[in-house]
Amino acid sequence: MKSFLQHLLETAAWQRKEGKDPKGGLNKKGVALYRRENPGSKLQTAVTEDPKKLKKGSKKAKRRKSFCKRMKGMKAKLTSAKTARDPDSRINKALRKWNCE
Repeated sequence: MKSFLQHLLETAAWQRKEGKDPKGGLNKKGVALYRRENPGSKLQTAVTEDPKKLKKGSKKAKRRKSFCKRMKGMKAKLTSAKTARDPDSRINKALRKWNCE
């Protein structure tokens, strides 16, 4: 059986605390490490600008709208009631970061 330390060292950095943003989602380091481990990936950081300041129909506005719709659906169907209400859950942090709520 692997020790906890061995398992931690084998786990990708973007899955650990150092690659995650405390406000939700991945930070730049986490995205960079994910893209290095998954060649061809197009993963990007969050669109955090105020939706009112985004030009309607722009690439960023479309990404944000798509993300918000997808994540709100996941929150409704794939999380427990307790997780959906918890302000510190990863899904709620991500929705706040993308200005979805």
